[in-house]
Amino acid sequence: MRSFVVSLVVFGGLCVAQTKITSVEGITQYKLDNGMDVLLFPDKSKPTVTVNVTYMVGSRHEGYGETGMAHLLEHMVYKGTKNRPDIKVELANHGANFNGSTSYDRTNYFETMDASDANLKWALEMEADRMVNSKVAKSDLDSEMTVVRSEFEMGENSPTRVLEERVLSTAYLWHGYGRSTIGARSDIEKVPIDRLQAFYRNYYQPDNAMLVVAGDFDEAKTLGWIKETFGAIPKPSRKLIPTYTDEPVQDGEREVNLRRTGDVQALMAVYHIPAGAHPDSPALEVLAEILNTPPAGRLYKALVEAKKAVATEGDTYQLHDPGVAVFSVRLRKEQSINDAEKTMLAVIDEVVKEPPSKEEVDRARTHLLKNIDLALNNSQRIGILLSEWQSMGDWRLMFIDRDRIQKVTPEDVARVAKIYLKTSNRTIGRFMPDAKPERAEIPAAPDVAALVKDYKGNAAVEQGEAFDASPANIDTRTVRITLPNGMKLALLSKKTRGATVTAALTIHYGDEKSLANKDAAAQVTAAMLMRGTQKHNRQQIQDELDKLKAQMTTGGTTIRGADLSITTVRAGFAGALRLAAEVLREPAFPETEFEQIRTASIGRIEGQKHEPQALTIAAMNRHLNPYPTGDPRAIETIEESIDGLKKLTLADVKKFHADFYGTSNAELAVVGDFDVAEMQKLANELFGSWKSPTPYTMIQRSWRKVDVVNQTIETPDKANAFFATGMTMALSEEDPDFPALLFANTMIGGGTRSRLWLRIREKDGLSYAVQSAFQAGATDKFAQLLAVAICNPQNMTKVESAFKEELAKLAGDGFAADEVDIAKKAFMQEQQVSRAQDSFLVRRLARNAQHGWTMDRDAELERKIAALTPADINAAVKRHVDPAAFSYFKGGDFKKASSAQ
Repeated sequence: MRSFVVSLVVFGGLCVAQTKITSVEGITQYKLDNGMDVLLFPDKSKPTVTVNVTYMVGSRHEGYGETGMAHLLEHMVYKGTKNRPDIKVELANHGANFNGSTSYDRTNYFETMDASDANLKWALEMEADRMVNSKVAKSDLDSEMTVVRSEFEMGENSPTRVLEERVLSTAYLWHGYGRSTIGARSDIEKVPIDRLQAFYRNYYQPDNAMLVVAGDFDEAKTLGWIKETFGAIPKPSRKLIPTYTDEPVQDGEREVNLRRTGDVQALMAVYHIPAGAHPDSPALEVLAEILNTPPAGRLYKALVEAKKAVATEGDTYQLHDPGVAVFSVRLRKEQSINDAEKTMLAVIDEVVKEPPSKEEVDRARTHLLKNIDLALNNSQRIGILLSEWQSMGDWRLMFIDRDRIQKVTPEDVARVAKIYLKTSNRTIGRFMPDAKPERAEIPAAPDVAALVKDYKGNAAVEQGEAFDASPANIDTRTVRITLPNGMKLALLSKKTRGATVTAALTIHYGDEKSLANKDAAAQVTAAMLMRGTQKHNRQQIQDELDKLKAQMTTGGTTIRGADLSITTVRAGFAGALRLAAEVLREPAFPETEFEQIRTASIGRIEGQKHEPQALTIAAMNRHLNPYPTGDPRAIETIEESIDGLKKLTLADVKKFHADFYGTSNAELAVVGDFDVAEMQKLANELFGSWKSPTPYTMIQRSWRKVDVVNQTIETPDKANAFFATGMTMALSEEDPDFPALLFANTMIGGGTRSRLWLRIREKDGLSYAVQSAFQAGATDKFAQLLAVAICNPQNMTKVESAFKEELAKLAGDGFAADEVDIAKKAFMQEQQVSRAQDSFLVRRLARNAQHGWTMDRDAELERKIAALTPADINAAVKRHVDPAAFSYFKGGDFKKASSAQ
């Protein structure tokens, strides 16, 4: 029998009763008397706190004419309550990293903030307020509808995304999973406000919600605040009616043909599978890994390695009700889609006849478990993942799924392949009559309550220290070392949750002359590093990373240099760094891998030929950075990039590595749970004698005046358009006006409290996404102020006019004192939250090491911004930001939009 612990807490004059349900691996569940579930997940290792509220309502719960309603509400509840007129502005003022998302089974909202009683209490009060007091007003719907429609149109620009929608709508005849979460365009445009309000009142209630608080907080105080805020909401009298539509057994292969403008081809095969809680689900996850994950994945080897396609993907959709396994293939135009389809189906069918080996299952299982273990080390990530599993029936399913994966055998995988990978259970593209059709009986979702009863899980993950992310403390804790060859180390040791370690290594090479016409070589060389070494092939490298519980990525360009990043745990870090040194110093450069990378790169670039965003941004960057073809600073056209890749040879890649790779001009930053002395000794052993073969001189950008242009790019058959504008100025980070301009950008378009956001998205409802960015060289006097937005092609003129009007207001009136004060508070909190993320901090330490800076530079920048007056900021803006100097670039199907008006 399940045991309950009821405790009384006196807080704020209230006698609070909460029922403790269970505790699993450091996560404790409580139940409020109004039916709301509460999960507390304390993690002292990060000075942040995440509040996540999940409502068990998604597109599955929508009725006729209500498609997209759950997602539309996700937008609407940010519009505020009677006492909170603009929640997004309040979130921004608290320096929160926040978002909301809607899926098939749930809608969730989260905010991550600097850990403080004030921030946490405010977030709980805000979430409780908008749970039942959101306005959901007609005036807000009128503007937000166009924003959501803009998001809908953005999805319509992607042939592969539309293909998935069509395939799923064909695979499901009746169940709600066959409807896209974004909804039908007509429902988005025509939804009655009273129907939306009724949907909100029905589902946004405590007995249909789960609250997760994760991070650095006091449990006793937090429980009190939760009772004071959410506990004060009465349990509703209405009874929720569960969805009851069961998808019938599929009775034959189905077909979808999608024809749209594009430059790539795609295939997709979908199979019905059981609910995420079903015991067959873990074996299906392993099966998807075996079929898809490169380089050993069967589909990958048969299609990508055989040069029949450029990419494969595979996944299982674990959901509350029976979901699907999805396998997809992407091809270039000249590749045969018929041949690829035959190969894909043959490989999938063959896995039934030729069951996976023990080696394949062990590899897939290790890879899946590694990703789960790394996720468990991140309290913010887990707080959000719990939402997915709760929507399947109970949050503890996340741990049960992990435990089940550990026990998956080759026989389990062979069994589920035989049951579910049937031709009659497949949706790909054609219908085939069959006198004796086979049926795949999909089992019902199990009794989750019985499944999770008394579940205890493993021991809780090791806790980290409470770390002060202030620049002064970071400097105090950071050890800086220069190795004999000139390589710089920045080492910050601290106790982290799960003993995680994050590292970033950057190699700088060459100069303006030696790197001319070598951009393709730089990128492909970096991409080839993990495709095989003198000691390990590509699969062996991946297997070793999985054993070490490590993730490693490489990349590189002529301007940025080569970079390598590692995320792992203390026990695996030394092995991962040794493997990184091998990858960097001893690449094998296999011919087959070179051809795969080159073909895939060409296919990726060709896919941008008719994309409004890619074309518009490229046109703007080429105009604002007018360097001749071949110059490392030049922005290549799509045709130039493809031509460079086609001309590139394996010999060019090998020569680039031999000519440029070495660590005389490199930085290695490490943050996390490691021993500094051991790390210094190991880094010296691995890199201390590796000298760069050629001199390095940082390539500088220089400012030059460019003509003002207004350019339109036609992209036929694209439902969404892209807007970009920008200007340049002769200014570096060392300039006295840099702090004022950097801070001014946050008020112009740097967040949800900014002028562009409030005008173009919130007031006018013209765009789903609008923002600005200010960039300046570290030492070179070249800076850019840029802004972008997406919109319906018919609204492009309005977007451009709105931007120009906001620029004119800025030039005429500047920023007011209250606007500056609010933005400053949010800016400072945002900096603190950023430094609390190890992935950000390790990159900052590496950059500082490159230039010989310390974190006091960050502190000094914040001191300068704190001291700025509105007059200081307005004067700097007037000196550098000229509305007449902006050039405009717009991509979209404007001819079609014009004819429709």
